[in-house]
Amino acid sequence: MTRLTILEYPDPRLRTVAQPVQTVDDDLRSLIDDMFETMYASNGIGLAATQVNVHRRLLVADVSEAQDQPLVFINPEIVSREQTSTSQEGCLSVPGIFEDVERAQKVRVRALGRDGEPFEMDLEGLPAVCVQHEMDHLQGKLFVDYLSELKRQRIRKKLEKERKARGESRVPEHPRAPAI
Repeated sequence: MTRLTILEYPDPRLRTVAQPVQTVDDDLRSLIDDMFETMYASNGIGLAATQVNVHRRLLVADVSEAQDQPLVFINPEIVSREQTSTSQEGCLSVPGIFEDVERAQKVRVRALGRDGEPFEMDLEGLPAVCVQHEMDHLQGKLFVDYLSELKRQRIRKKLEKERKARGESRVPEHPRAPAI
């Protein structure tokens, strides 16, 4: 397995809308394995393919403490949403930043699994929030898009300052993605 590079905000590639997966094959399963390795190594609970510069409708998640309940969603779609609540979210593509975001507390998701077979799954609480967060990535949307422009500017400046301190170059800004 290979650890992949996670794109960081405001990298414009994070704004790319992912295309549907056409074929579930060994290459895709290898990408899934690499995404899990990357997510676990980064102490994440979810990762969308867009975050690793692969613009296909694929996400992985595992919200378990023991990291032993991996979930794979290929071409996911939310078929129902219930209730809403606000909770703190962070993102591997927006490192070190946590903000309140309002999302549905219960969702029903339809997708293909690692084997290519269709399934539907009801999710509630953190798993529901995680999948919604990752599905936003597939639409070119980040959790910071739910925040005020002022907060987004502060976050962008903070991350650019940290990148500069690490000796990394500035990432060009891309126009804000349209609302979903």
